[in-house]
Amino acid sequence: MKMRPDTAAIRLQADRSGYGEHAVPIYATSGYVFDTAGDAAAAFSGELDHPLYGRFDNPNTDEFAARIAHLEGTETAIATASGMRAIFTSVLGLLRAGDHVVASYQVFGSTLSMMKEFLPRWGIETTLVDLTDLDAWERACRDTTRMFVLETPSNPGLETVDIAALAGIAHQRGILLNVDNCFATPALQRPAEMGADIVVHSATKFIDGQGRVLGGAVATSAEIMERIMPFYRTTGPTMSAFNAWILSRSLETLTIRMEKHSATAQILAERLQDLAGAGAHSDARSGGIGAVKYPGLETYPQFDLAKRQMRLPGALLTVEVGDAADSAMAFMDRLQIISRSVNLGDTRTIATHPYSTTHSKLPPELKTRLGITPSLVRLSVGLEDPEDLWEDISQALG
Repeated sequence: MKMRPDTAAIRLQADRSGYGEHAVPIYATSGYVFDTAGDAAAAFSGELDHPLYGRFDNPNTDEFAARIAHLEGTETAIATASGMRAIFTSVLGLLRAGDHVVASYQVFGSTLSMMKEFLPRWGIETTLVDLTDLDAWERACRDTTRMFVLETPSNPGLETVDIAALAGIAHQRGILLNVDNCFATPALQRPAEMGADIVVHSATKFIDGQGRVLGGAVATSAEIMERIMPFYRTTGPTMSAFNAWILSRSLETLTIRMEKHSATAQILAERLQDLAGAGAHSDARSGGIGAVKYPGLETYPQFDLAKRQMRLPGALLTVEVGDAADSAMAFMDRLQIISRSVNLGDTRTIATHPYSTTHSKLPPELKTRLGITPSLVRLSVGLEDPEDLWEDISQALG
């Protein structure tokens, strides 16, 4: 029976151990036993379907990957130890010396570092463009361009690109489109349906949803995965069985969590915008409320695109507090419920000051280009009561 995504996220399960357990157990093993030496040989030659070795075979990681593939609408997926391992595997598993990548400035900071500092060591060049400028993507293409890499919505600027339009540009030239879908998750956005060839995730964020474990995933077609697998098997970016077990359970509640995240974020964004529009000011330590950015606001520059491309606007919003780092950080210091952390995607709402933490190593001119100002605060909205969160934000603003 063909299952819809939300059902598959719950009902696609690894083979049980034979004890009739309802919940799939954790398969904590590094290797597997074969009935005969011939079975081992047949398994390694591909004639026998049998797990081979824990570095690339485990019922828990297989279950998690199968659920991700079903949710993203791709033929297959693999699990990795972290989101960065997923991005690294999706790039290095397909490219070689002499290849060229076009990527957006507005990708995760570590992805940007990988592109500019490490890929050149293997003879792979990268051109960076503005995420939203489709003409810039087209102009940056070369005969050697093999992949577009992007994140939408972006971090922390929450910018969005038309995935289908960018897929059209890429595919006219035989270029692979690699989309980081971490912020939206497949509950809100399915890039493969819009033409993406590869979808990557930091499962550490909303897929886990409770700040417990690290993990990543790469979802793609069977043909592309066949090209990635030799790199994956050899380099061993392996997710642990325990983490896969945790993340598989988390996928069972992903959609309802993302719906709640989005509903609360919408409330907070609208109220903050009302404060900004009314010219409301906090005390001298916190400064005034400036621009509020959230894909669910009509003032969001790409509101129509976000509404068309995403089922809901998601959990992340940004707000300018005052006009300097001191005012933003003073606001954060006065929060009593909301956590101060650099993570996101948690059940608990988190405030982050990207300028001094997650993006602190970027050159000042790039921070300016990305809209990462000293007064910018990013909120990853959790699952608490929205009224408690609003009371906390209000008192912190003075």
